[in-house]
Amino acid sequence: MSTIPRPARPRKKVLAIVLAGGEGKRLMPLTADRAKPAVPFAGIYRLIDYALSNVVNSGYLQIVVLTQYKSHSLDRHVTQTWRMSTMLGNYVTPVPAQQRVGKHWYLGSGDAIFQSLNLIKDEKPDIVVVVGADHVYRMDFSQMVAQHIDSGAACTVAAIRQPIGLADQFGVIDVVPDDPSRIREFLEKPKDPAGLPDSPGEVLASMGNYVFDADALVEAVTRDASTDGSKHDMGGDIVPAFVRRDQAGVYDYQDNVVPGATERDRGYWRDVGTLGSYYAAHMDVVSPLPVFNLYNFDWPIYTSYGPQPPVKIVQGADGTPARTDEAVLSPGVVVSGGTVTRSVLSPAVRVLGGAQVDGSVLLNGVHVGEGAVVRNAILDKNVVVPPGARIGVDPEEDAARGFVVEDGLTVLGKDQAF
Repeated sequence: MSTIPRPARPRKKVLAIVLAGGEGKRLMPLTADRAKPAVPFAGIYRLIDYALSNVVNSGYLQIVVLTQYKSHSLDRHVTQTWRMSTMLGNYVTPVPAQQRVGKHWYLGSGDAIFQSLNLIKDEKPDIVVVVGADHVYRMDFSQMVAQHIDSGAACTVAAIRQPIGLADQFGVIDVVPDDPSRIREFLEKPKDPAGLPDSPGEVLASMGNYVFDADALVEAVTRDASTDGSKHDMGGDIVPAFVRRDQAGVYDYQDNVVPGATERDRGYWRDVGTLGSYYAAHMDVVSPLPVFNLYNFDWPIYTSYGPQPPVKIVQGADGTPARTDEAVLSPGVVVSGGTVTRSVLSPAVRVLGGAQVDGSVLLNGVHVGEGAVVRNAILDKNVVVPPGARIGVDPEEDAARGFVVEDGLTVLGKDQAF
């Protein structure tokens, strides 16, 4: 006797919204001329490429990117790089602040979605995935969406386990003791939180990634828009409103399994929002055994770096051999008789004879002249280091020249003269 197969679960329509309006003040001067999500990372990528790659690899191919602050570089990168099949209705499109509901820019991440409700109404999704655009990680959002649907929650917050001693640096999720998938309270940088039921030495910190039932999100941001005293922020106002109505669930990032991941890099997540953390993440990339694996081809990070030729490593004009070790060299890089160690070189960087680059991050088009020394430094786009110059060797000397000196680093902004 044959059996009739049970019908499959109805497929939900998903719209992804990437919040990319961040100003990134703590990354100055790298954000003096670009939004934080447009800041280059690991040579060929922009920070937004990690969020977009995660969304696309998760199977969600209708994506809007909400931009605001100094967005030209970001808009250009998204438009030129992230092209989908229009025949299949797929797209990644940047959407600037449009002042649709009043003569003001976005007042917060929640207000950004409120001012962009036309995008949700036009697309008519069942589920809205909302993600930040300035973290480095790999995540399969389809697993989070599946839990969200099964849980019956109207809102689900992605959370990462952090040591309880760091709780005062994050938005912390307090779970229901007998149901750790439900949020009891959303705490902003608490001083003395309770640990997790299954791990008292840890807390769940919000990752800034969310899944919502579309109609519930529309209702929530609409109500919040007229709420006096609200900062119109996703983590500070929208999510706590769901928590108060017992409609919020939590998704533990440690449960996310990405194809090609190893035990070493599984669960990697970095907020590179300061110069120190940005630099440290780069130093991990160039280490012999980095925690974050750029070479996971089962879950690739997509980008475009333009028509750059291959890397070229040759002896200098005087016959001095080039030397490189623990270095990430992007397309278009030329090392001609120089030495590069523990450093990341972005496309079209030049390091000439006798120059030494150590423990540094050089962004697109940086030129290091003959005999120059660059150490423990971040040099933004198109900086030209004159022959024989020294950067990062004497912090007082660097500060006197007007360079940013912070956390043991010397940082030069885009096109900054020496």
